Amino acid sequence: MKKIQMVDLKSQYDKIAAVVNASIQEVLDTNTYINGPQVHQFQKSLEEYLDVKHVIPCANGTDALQIAMMGLDLKPGDEVITADFTFAATVEVIALLQLTPVLVDVDMHNMNISIEGIKKAITPKTRAIVPVHLFGRTANMEAIMAIAAAHNLYVIEDNAQAIGGNCKFSNGTKKKAGTIGHVGATSFFPSKNLGCYGDGGAIFTNDDALAHKLRGIVNHGMYERYHHDVVGVNSRLDSIQAAVLNVKLPLLDQYNNARRSAAVKYNAAFLGHSNIIVPFFDENEDDYVFHQYTLRIIDADRNGLMQHLLDKGIPCAIYYPIPLHSQKAYADARYKEEDFPVTNQLVKEVISLPMHTELDDEQIKFITESVLEFLK
Repeated sequence: MKKIQMVDLKSQYDKIAAVVNASIQEVLDTNTYINGPQVHQFQKSLEEYLDVKHVIPCANGTDALQIAMMGLDLKPGDEVITADFTFAATVEVIALLQLTPVLVDVDMHNMNISIEGIKKAITPKTRAIVPVHLFGRTANMEAIMAIAAAHNLYVIEDNAQAIGGNCKFSNGTKKKAGTIGHVGATSFFPSKNLGCYGDGGAIFTNDDALAHKLRGIVNHGMYERYHHDVVGVNSRLDSIQAAVLNVKLPLLDQYNNARRSAAVKYNAAFLGHSNIIVPFFDENEDDYVFHQYTLRIIDADRNGLMQHLLDKGIPCAIYYPIPLHSQKAYADARYKEEDFPVTNQLVKEVISLPMHTELDDEQIKFITESVLEFLK
């Protein structure tokens, strides 16, 4: 059996090596390392794939979130609501801009931001909501957009983990995750569903004026060289990373389908076990692209299971072991433990198993049997 990886980028690369290498060589031959034709090609291709008017490439996913907020002219002290159960980058940029993060609990069913939590957290100072499409499952954007409209709030989608996923609305229509709010942000970190071979990110919007402002912000506030019209940053997607993404974007749906297929097999092996709660999803829908495959382990030793798997050479991880409201950097007297019952439960139960495009049946069988062996 091939060695199991948490994310097997090497095997994925081996299948596309020739075309990736040729694409990178084109950058080397033309010496257009910043804002070269590969970047513009990727921008246009991603706009078409997402069916969004504007894609603004940038240096990484964290920058994408920060620049999105800068473009909306949020002011110090403005309150921004986001989920307590997610990676720190989401709240990090809020704090960096001297905005006030307002953390709310998540929904036990889908681990995404709680709709009722959002409603309760709104105050006269609230200016924006940042839903995170966690682990590749889309948040309830229809409800979030309705709340935002009712309270005149911006919605900034953190789509770092769900590119290619669809949000389905009650009228039957679908839109790509990241394109529904006023602005969306994503990451192309190598382990993402659409990953480059370094850092990379992008911002999405259908707002022409906002897109214009964002394009200036990513480039030192310049639209014309040495003319600084807005306060900006240095955050550009380099041409080599764009060259890689140009090869991988046409394969994104195939990659996401491979992840769903692996999740189906995982679920079939675990379904009905008294100590395991599998991620629920409809195999006929495409709202869950499985950036992670995350179980909940109940009435059993989750940490012991993790060590058991590691001892057998099976990588696994706990995303996330400490809630944001408990992190030293974001501690606040406003937060009470009783406000986060779901998050506080999830951090004790979750464990993520290997999930990537190259998982084969032999590996999945070994992983699932190893989990069941410990929980017998």
